[in-house]
Amino acid sequence: MQLVTASGGFHPWPHLLRGPMGRMGPLLQQPPTMTERRHDIDALRIFAFALLILYHVAMAYVAGWDFHLKSAYTTDWLQAPMIAVNRWRMPLLFMISGIAIGLARAERAPWQFAWRRCGRLLPPLLFGIFVVVAVQAYCQGVSNGKVVPGFGSFLLRYWQVRPWPAGSFDGWEHGITWNHLWYVAYLLPYTLLLMAMLALGRKLPVSLPALPTSIALPALLLAPILWGAFCLLWVMPRHPPTHALVGDWFVHAESFPLFVLGYALAHSARVWTWAVQLRWPTFIAALLAIATELSIRHLGRSLDSVQLPALLATVRWDVVERLARAAYTWLALLALLGWARHGLNRPFAWLPYCTQAVFPWYILHQSLIILALYWLAPLQLGPWLEPGLVLAATVAGCLLLHEYLIRRVRWLRPLFGMPMHDSPTRTRNAATLTQA
Repeated sequence: MQLVTASGGFHPWPHLLRGPMGRMGPLLQQPPTMTERRHDIDALRIFAFALLILYHVAMAYVAGWDFHLKSAYTTDWLQAPMIAVNRWRMPLLFMISGIAIGLARAERAPWQFAWRRCGRLLPPLLFGIFVVVAVQAYCQGVSNGKVVPGFGSFLLRYWQVRPWPAGSFDGWEHGITWNHLWYVAYLLPYTLLLMAMLALGRKLPVSLPALPTSIALPALLLAPILWGAFCLLWVMPRHPPTHALVGDWFVHAESFPLFVLGYALAHSARVWTWAVQLRWPTFIAALLAIATELSIRHLGRSLDSVQLPALLATVRWDVVERLARAAYTWLALLALLGWARHGLNRPFAWLPYCTQAVFPWYILHQSLIILALYWLAPLQLGPWLEPGLVLAATVAGCLLLHEYLIRRVRWLRPLFGMPMHDSPTRTRNAATLTQA
Protein backbone atom coordinates (compact mmCIF):
# COMPACT_ATOMS: atom_id res chain seq x y z
CA MET A 1 0.00 0.00 0.00
CA GLN A 2 1.20 3.49 -0.83
CA LEU A 3 0.01 6.71 0.73
CA VAL A 4 -0.83 9.81 -1.27
CA THR A 5 0.91 12.72 0.44
CA ALA A 6 -0.17 16.34 0.71
CA SER A 7 2.31 17.17 -2.03
CA GLY A 8 0.62 14.77 -4.43
CA GLY A 9 3.34 12.12 -4.31
CA PHE A 10 3.26 8.62 -2.91
CA HIS A 11 4.88 7.76 0.39
CA PRO A 12 6.54 4.33 0.40
CA TRP A 13 6.40 3.92 4.21
CA PRO A 14 2.90 4.96 5.33
CA HIS A 15 3.17 3.08 8.61
CA LEU A 16 5.91 5.44 9.77
CA LEU A 17 3.60 8.42 9.40
CA ARG A 18 0.64 7.10 11.38
CA GLY A 19 -0.11 8.59 14.75
CA PRO A 20 -1.85 6.98 17.72
CA MET A 21 -4.98 4.85 17.11
CA GLY A 22 -4.25 4.67 13.38
CA ARG A 23 -4.85 8.39 12.79
CA MET A 24 -2.51 10.32 10.56
CA GLY A 25 0.12 12.16 12.54
CA PRO A 26 0.76 15.89 12.19
CA LEU A 27 2.80 15.44 9.00
CA LEU A 28 -0.19 16.01 6.73
CA GLN A 29 -1.66 18.78 8.87
CA GLN A 30 -0.76 22.44 8.87
CA PRO A 31 2.99 22.70 9.63
CA PRO A 32 3.69 24.07 13.10
CA THR A 33 5.01 27.57 13.33
CA MET A 34 8.78 27.77 13.57
CA THR A 35 8.79 31.17 15.29
CA GLU A 36 8.37 29.54 18.69
CA ARG A 37 11.23 29.45 21.15
CA ARG A 38 13.31 26.34 20.47
CA HIS A 39 13.96 25.16 24.01
CA ASP A 40 14.85 21.71 22.69
CA ILE A 41 17.92 23.02 20.85
CA ASP A 42 19.21 24.78 23.96
CA ALA A 43 18.54 21.70 26.08
CA LEU A 44 20.21 19.40 23.55
CA ARG A 45 23.31 21.60 23.45
CA ILE A 46 23.48 21.60 27.26
CA PHE A 47 23.21 17.80 27.19
CA ALA A 48 25.96 17.57 24.56
CA PHE A 49 28.39 19.73 26.53
CA ALA A 50 27.58 17.96 29.80
CA LEU A 51 28.35 14.67 28.09
CA LEU A 52 31.57 16.23 26.82
CA ILE A 53 32.77 16.62 30.41
CA LEU A 54 32.20 12.92 31.09
CA TYR A 55 33.81 12.03 27.76
CA HIS A 56 36.97 14.03 28.43
CA VAL A 57 37.27 12.64 31.96
CA ALA A 58 37.00 9.15 30.47
CA MET A 59 39.69 10.02 27.91
CA ALA A 60 42.21 9.90 30.74
CA TYR A 61 41.13 6.36 31.63
CA VAL A 62 40.40 4.61 28.33
CA ALA A 63 43.22 2.29 27.31
CA GLY A 64 44.86 2.69 23.93
CA TRP A 65 43.64 6.24 23.27
CA ASP A 66 45.91 9.27 23.34
CA PHE A 67 45.13 12.15 25.67
CA HIS A 68 47.07 15.08 27.04
CA LEU A 69 47.48 13.37 30.42
CA LYS A 70 46.72 9.72 31.14
CA SER A 71 45.91 8.07 34.43
CA ALA A 72 47.72 4.98 35.67
CA TYR A 73 44.30 3.30 35.90
CA THR A 74 43.38 2.83 32.26
CA THR A 75 40.94 0.14 31.18
CA ASP A 76 39.83 -1.49 27.93
CA TRP A 77 36.11 -1.73 28.70
CA LEU A 78 35.67 2.01 28.21
CA GLN A 79 36.48 1.76 24.51
CA ALA A 80 33.05 0.57 23.36
CA PRO A 81 30.96 3.28 25.07
CA MET A 82 33.54 5.90 24.11
CA ILE A 83 33.31 4.89 20.45
CA ALA A 84 29.52 5.02 20.64
CA VAL A 85 29.67 8.62 21.90
CA ASN A 86 32.62 9.67 19.75
CA ARG A 87 30.81 9.05 16.47
CA TRP A 88 28.17 11.75 16.97
CA ARG A 89 29.33 14.13 19.73
CA MET A 90 31.15 16.66 17.53
CA PRO A 91 28.85 16.26 14.50
CA LEU A 92 25.98 17.05 16.86
CA LEU A 93 27.66 20.22 18.11
CA PHE A 94 28.36 21.47 14.60
CA MET A 95 24.82 20.71 13.46
CA ILE A 96 23.33 22.40 16.53
CA SER A 97 25.52 25.43 15.85
CA GLY A 98 24.14 25.65 12.31
CA ILE A 99 20.58 25.27 13.57
CA ALA A 100 21.17 27.93 16.20
CA ILE A 101 22.47 30.40 13.63
CA GLY A 102 19.48 29.67 11.41
CA LEU A 103 17.13 30.42 14.30
CA ALA A 104 19.01 33.45 15.63
CA ARG A 105 20.03 35.33 12.50
CA ALA A 106 16.49 36.39 11.51
CA GLU A 107 16.65 39.16 8.92
CA ARG A 108 19.96 40.62 10.04
CA ALA A 109 22.39 41.24 7.18
CA PRO A 110 25.02 38.48 6.84
CA TRP A 111 27.95 40.87 7.36
CA GLN A 112 26.35 42.26 10.53
CA PHE A 113 25.81 38.78 11.90
CA ALA A 114 29.37 37.79 10.97
CA TRP A 115 30.75 40.83 12.79
CA ARG A 116 28.75 40.04 15.92
CA ARG A 117 29.79 36.41 15.76
CA CYS A 118 33.48 37.35 15.56
CA GLY A 119 33.02 39.55 18.59
CA ARG A 120 31.42 36.68 20.44
CA LEU A 121 33.83 33.87 19.49
CA LEU A 122 37.25 35.46 18.96
CA PRO A 123 37.89 36.80 22.51
CA PRO A 124 37.10 33.43 24.18
CA LEU A 125 39.26 31.62 21.63
CA LEU A 126 42.29 33.87 22.17
CA PHE A 127 41.88 34.02 25.94
CA GLY A 128 41.38 30.28 26.03
CA ILE A 129 44.53 29.59 24.02
CA PHE A 130 46.80 31.96 25.94
CA VAL A 131 45.46 31.47 29.47
CA VAL A 132 42.99 28.62 30.01
CA VAL A 133 44.57 25.97 27.78
CA ALA A 134 48.05 27.01 28.94
CA VAL A 135 47.26 25.10 32.14
CA GLN A 136 46.87 21.90 30.10
CA ALA A 137 50.12 22.47 28.24
CA TYR A 138 51.97 23.10 31.50
CA CYS A 139 50.65 19.98 33.24
CA GLN A 140 51.41 17.83 30.21
CA GLY A 141 54.88 19.29 29.78
CA VAL A 142 55.84 18.82 33.43
CA SER A 143 54.45 15.27 33.44
CA ASN A 144 56.49 14.50 30.30
CA GLY A 145 59.64 15.83 31.93
CA LYS A 146 60.02 18.44 29.18
CA VAL A 147 58.98 21.52 31.16
CA VAL A 148 60.54 22.82 34.36
CA PRO A 149 57.98 23.21 37.19
CA GLY A 150 56.84 26.76 37.79
CA PHE A 151 53.69 27.97 36.06
CA GLY A 152 54.63 31.65 36.06
CA SER A 153 57.87 31.14 34.17
CA PHE A 154 56.16 28.64 31.87
CA LEU A 155 53.44 31.17 31.04
CA LEU A 156 55.95 33.88 30.15
CA ARG A 157 57.72 31.43 27.87
CA TYR A 158 54.40 30.17 26.44
CA TRP A 159 53.30 33.68 25.53
CA GLN A 160 56.38 34.10 23.36
CA VAL A 161 54.85 31.61 20.88
CA ARG A 162 58.15 29.86 20.18
CA PRO A 163 58.61 26.12 19.62
CA TRP A 164 59.21 23.96 22.68
CA PRO A 165 61.35 20.83 23.04
CA ALA A 166 59.85 17.99 21.02
CA GLY A 167 57.03 16.23 22.82
CA SER A 168 56.55 18.87 25.51
CA PHE A 169 52.82 19.04 24.86
CA ASP A 170 50.40 18.69 21.96
CA GLY A 171 51.20 21.62 19.69
CA TRP A 172 54.74 22.12 21.01
CA GLU A 173 56.03 22.88 17.51
CA HIS A 174 53.79 25.96 17.31
CA GLY A 175 54.60 27.22 20.79
CA ILE A 176 50.92 27.34 21.79
CA THR A 177 47.94 25.03 21.49
CA TRP A 178 44.14 25.18 21.50
CA ASN A 179 43.42 21.55 22.49
CA HIS A 180 39.65 21.20 23.07
CA LEU A 181 38.98 24.73 21.79
CA TRP A 182 39.50 23.50 18.23
CA TYR A 183 35.70 23.44 17.96
CA VAL A 184 35.57 27.23 18.43
CA ALA A 185 38.52 27.68 16.07
CA TYR A 186 36.55 25.81 13.37
CA LEU A 187 33.19 27.36 14.16
CA LEU A 188 34.47 30.87 13.51
CA PRO A 189 35.58 30.36 9.86
CA TYR A 190 32.57 28.12 9.21
CA THR A 191 30.28 30.95 10.28
CA LEU A 192 32.15 33.52 8.22
CA LEU A 193 32.05 31.24 5.17
CA LEU A 194 28.33 30.65 5.60
CA MET A 195 27.66 34.37 5.91
CA ALA A 196 29.80 35.03 2.83
CA MET A 197 27.75 32.48 0.90
CA LEU A 198 24.56 34.22 1.96
CA ALA A 199 25.94 37.65 1.15
CA LEU A 200 26.91 36.50 -2.32
CA GLY A 201 23.40 35.24 -2.86
CA ARG A 202 24.32 31.62 -3.35
CA LYS A 203 21.44 29.29 -2.69
CA LEU A 204 21.86 26.88 0.18
CA PRO A 205 20.24 23.44 0.09
CA VAL A 206 16.93 24.70 1.47
CA SER A 207 14.79 23.21 -1.31
CA LEU A 208 14.40 19.84 0.43
CA PRO A 209 11.04 20.74 2.06
CA ALA A 210 9.62 21.61 -1.40
CA LEU A 211 10.31 18.13 -2.78
CA PRO A 212 7.66 15.39 -2.75
CA THR A 213 7.79 13.30 0.38
CA SER A 214 8.71 10.21 -1.62
CA ILE A 215 11.95 11.99 -2.61
CA ALA A 216 12.63 14.28 0.34
CA LEU A 217 12.40 11.69 3.11
CA PRO A 218 14.72 9.11 1.50
CA ALA A 219 17.12 11.95 0.69
CA LEU A 220 17.08 13.09 4.30
CA LEU A 221 17.76 9.57 5.53
CA LEU A 222 20.30 8.40 2.95
CA ALA A 223 22.21 11.34 1.46
CA PRO A 224 24.11 12.26 4.67
CA ILE A 225 24.98 8.58 5.18
CA LEU A 226 26.40 8.34 1.67
CA TRP A 227 28.40 11.52 2.16
CA GLY A 228 29.68 10.29 5.51
CA ALA A 229 30.73 7.00 3.91
CA PHE A 230 32.62 8.91 1.21
CA CYS A 231 34.42 10.93 3.88
CA LEU A 232 35.38 7.81 5.82
CA LEU A 233 36.37 5.67 2.85
CA TRP A 234 38.12 8.23 0.66
CA VAL A 235 38.92 11.45 2.54
CA MET A 236 40.02 10.11 5.93
CA PRO A 237 42.65 7.63 4.63
CA ARG A 238 44.26 10.45 2.65
CA HIS A 239 43.76 13.24 5.19
CA PRO A 240 43.56 11.88 8.74
CA PRO A 241 42.02 14.27 11.29
CA THR A 242 44.49 16.70 12.88
CA HIS A 243 42.29 19.43 14.44
CA ALA A 244 44.88 21.91 13.18
CA LEU A 245 42.32 23.76 10.98
CA VAL A 246 44.65 24.16 7.99
CA GLY A 247 44.66 21.01 5.87
CA ASP A 248 42.26 19.12 8.15
CA TRP A 249 40.18 18.02 5.20
CA PHE A 250 38.42 15.06 6.77
CA VAL A 251 37.06 17.08 9.68
CA HIS A 252 36.05 19.88 7.32
CA ALA A 253 34.36 17.43 4.95
CA GLU A 254 32.41 15.91 7.83
CA SER A 255 31.65 19.00 9.92
CA PHE A 256 31.00 21.88 7.54
CA PRO A 257 28.21 20.15 5.57
CA LEU A 258 26.46 19.30 8.84
CA PHE A 259 26.87 22.91 9.96
CA VAL A 260 25.32 24.19 6.71
CA LEU A 261 22.62 21.51 6.79
CA GLY A 262 21.65 22.54 10.30
CA TYR A 263 21.34 26.14 9.16
CA ALA A 264 19.33 25.20 6.07
CA LEU A 265 16.87 22.98 7.92
CA ALA A 266 16.44 25.12 11.05
CA HIS A 267 13.03 26.40 9.93
CA SER A 268 11.86 23.30 8.06
CA ALA A 269 8.70 22.25 9.89
CA ARG A 270 8.45 19.09 7.80
CA VAL A 271 11.94 17.89 8.64
CA TRP A 272 11.36 18.43 12.36
CA THR A 273 8.06 16.57 12.13
CA TRP A 274 9.84 13.67 10.44
CA ALA A 275 12.56 13.69 13.08
CA VAL A 276 9.93 13.34 15.81
CA GLN A 277 7.90 10.68 14.01
CA LEU A 278 10.96 8.65 13.10
CA ARG A 279 12.64 8.93 16.51
CA TRP A 280 12.06 5.25 17.33
CA PRO A 281 13.07 3.83 13.92
CA THR A 282 16.19 6.00 13.76
CA PHE A 283 17.09 5.10 17.34
CA ILE A 284 16.75 1.36 16.69
CA ALA A 285 18.60 1.60 13.36
CA ALA A 286 21.38 3.57 15.06
CA LEU A 287 21.72 0.83 17.69
CA LEU A 288 22.00 -1.81 14.96
CA ALA A 289 24.61 0.26 13.12
CA ILE A 290 26.84 0.82 16.16
CA ALA A 291 26.44 -2.85 17.14
CA THR A 292 27.68 -3.77 13.67
CA GLU A 293 30.67 -1.45 13.90
CA LEU A 294 31.65 -2.59 17.39
CA SER A 295 31.21 -6.26 16.50
CA ILE A 296 33.45 -5.96 13.47
CA ARG A 297 36.09 -4.12 15.50
CA HIS A 298 35.98 -6.75 18.24
CA LEU A 299 36.08 -9.73 15.88
CA GLY A 300 38.85 -8.10 13.88
CA ARG A 301 41.03 -8.10 16.99
CA SER A 302 40.09 -11.56 18.22
CA LEU A 303 39.85 -13.61 15.02
CA ASP A 304 42.46 -14.46 12.45
CA SER A 305 41.37 -14.42 8.81
CA VAL A 306 42.25 -18.11 8.55
CA GLN A 307 39.56 -18.86 11.15
CA LEU A 308 36.83 -17.41 8.96
CA PRO A 309 34.94 -19.37 6.30
CA ALA A 310 36.30 -18.72 2.83
CA LEU A 311 33.27 -16.67 1.79
CA LEU A 312 33.46 -14.38 4.84
CA ALA A 313 37.21 -14.00 4.50
CA THR A 314 36.73 -12.29 1.13
CA VAL A 315 34.45 -9.57 2.52
CA ARG A 316 35.97 -6.12 2.94
CA TRP A 317 35.07 -5.83 6.59
CA ASP A 318 36.90 -2.53 6.91
CA VAL A 319 34.51 -1.08 4.34
CA VAL A 320 31.49 -2.59 6.09
CA GLU A 321 32.70 -1.15 9.40
CA ARG A 322 32.99 2.35 7.96
CA LEU A 323 29.61 2.11 6.25
CA ALA A 324 28.09 1.13 9.59
CA ARG A 325 29.91 4.04 11.22
CA ALA A 326 28.53 6.52 8.67
CA ALA A 327 25.02 5.16 9.13
CA TYR A 328 25.29 5.29 12.90
CA THR A 329 26.50 8.89 12.96
CA TRP A 330 23.60 10.26 10.92
CA LEU A 331 20.89 8.04 12.38
CA ALA A 332 22.03 8.92 15.90
CA LEU A 333 21.86 12.62 15.02
CA LEU A 334 18.33 12.27 13.67
CA ALA A 335 17.27 10.27 16.71
CA LEU A 336 18.75 12.84 19.11
CA LEU A 337 17.08 15.73 17.30
CA GLY A 338 13.77 13.88 17.19
CA TRP A 339 13.77 12.89 20.84
CA ALA A 340 14.86 16.37 21.91
CA ARG A 341 12.07 17.96 19.86
CA HIS A 342 9.59 15.47 21.34
CA GLY A 343 10.55 15.72 24.99
CA LEU A 344 12.65 18.83 25.63
CA ASN A 345 10.85 21.65 23.84
CA ARG A 346 9.51 23.24 27.00
CA PRO A 347 10.69 26.13 29.22
CA PHE A 348 12.48 24.22 31.96
CA ALA A 349 13.29 26.40 34.97
CA TRP A 350 16.99 25.59 34.71
CA LEU A 351 17.25 26.30 30.99
CA PRO A 352 18.03 30.08 30.95
CA TYR A 353 20.82 29.77 33.52
CA CYS A 354 22.36 26.68 31.94
CA THR A 355 22.17 28.17 28.45
CA GLN A 356 24.34 31.08 29.54
CA ALA A 357 26.64 28.85 31.61
CA VAL A 358 27.32 26.20 28.97
CA PHE A 359 29.97 28.10 26.99
CA PRO A 360 32.07 29.15 30.04
CA TRP A 361 31.86 25.58 31.31
CA TYR A 362 33.02 24.31 27.94
CA ILE A 363 36.03 26.64 27.94
CA LEU A 364 37.01 25.68 31.49
CA HIS A 365 36.25 21.99 31.79
CA GLN A 366 39.22 20.29 30.13
CA SER A 367 41.81 22.45 31.87
CA LEU A 368 40.17 21.58 35.19
CA ILE A 369 40.22 17.87 34.27
CA ILE A 370 43.92 17.96 33.44
CA LEU A 371 44.75 20.03 36.52
CA ALA A 372 42.79 17.72 38.84
CA LEU A 373 44.45 14.63 37.38
CA TYR A 374 47.87 16.30 37.59
CA TRP A 375 47.37 16.86 41.31
CA LEU A 376 45.63 13.56 42.13
CA ALA A 377 47.68 11.07 40.09
CA PRO A 378 50.69 11.03 42.48
CA LEU A 379 48.35 10.07 45.36
CA GLN A 380 47.54 6.67 43.78
CA LEU A 381 43.92 6.74 44.93
CA GLY A 382 42.76 3.77 42.88
CA PRO A 383 40.65 3.20 39.75
CA TRP A 384 37.35 4.33 41.31
CA LEU A 385 38.18 7.14 43.72
CA GLU A 386 40.55 8.98 41.39
CA PRO A 387 38.15 9.41 38.42
CA GLY A 388 35.32 10.23 40.80
CA LEU A 389 37.36 13.01 42.36
CA VAL A 390 38.51 14.27 38.96
CA LEU A 391 34.90 14.52 37.81
CA ALA A 392 33.76 16.14 41.05
CA ALA A 393 36.61 18.67 40.98
CA THR A 394 35.83 19.53 37.36
CA VAL A 395 32.12 20.12 37.96
CA ALA A 396 32.77 22.04 41.18
CA GLY A 397 35.46 24.16 39.52
CA CYS A 398 33.22 25.03 36.57
CA LEU A 399 30.32 25.86 38.87
CA LEU A 400 32.30 28.03 41.28
CA LEU A 401 34.35 29.86 38.65
CA HIS A 402 31.31 30.60 36.52
CA GLU A 403 28.94 31.56 39.32
CA TYR A 404 31.23 33.55 41.60
CA LEU A 405 33.82 34.95 39.20
CA ILE A 406 33.04 34.93 35.49
CA ARG A 407 29.41 36.03 35.51
CA ARG A 408 30.02 38.64 38.24
CA VAL A 409 33.14 40.31 36.80
CA ARG A 410 32.06 42.42 33.85
CA TRP A 411 35.36 42.39 31.94
CA LEU A 412 35.66 38.60 32.28
CA ARG A 413 32.27 37.88 30.74
CA PRO A 414 33.24 38.51 27.08
CA LEU A 415 36.35 36.37 27.55
CA PHE A 416 34.04 33.42 28.19
CA GLY A 417 31.50 34.18 25.49
CA MET A 418 29.03 36.02 27.71
CA PRO A 419 27.62 39.51 27.02
CA MET A 420 29.29 42.35 28.90
CA HIS A 421 26.09 43.29 30.70
CA ASP A 422 23.49 40.93 32.07
CA SER A 423 19.83 41.80 32.48
CA PRO A 424 16.60 40.04 33.44
CA THR A 425 15.41 40.35 29.84
CA ARG A 426 18.59 38.75 28.50
CA THR A 427 18.35 35.96 31.06
CA ARG A 428 14.72 35.27 30.15
CA ASN A 429 15.64 35.19 26.47
CA ALA A 430 18.66 32.94 26.85
CA ALA A 431 17.07 30.41 24.54
CA THR A 432 17.54 32.69 21.55
CA LEU A 433 20.83 30.86 21.09
CA THR A 434 23.28 33.74 21.29
CA GLN A 435 25.98 31.19 22.01
CA ALA A 436 25.60 29.45 18.64
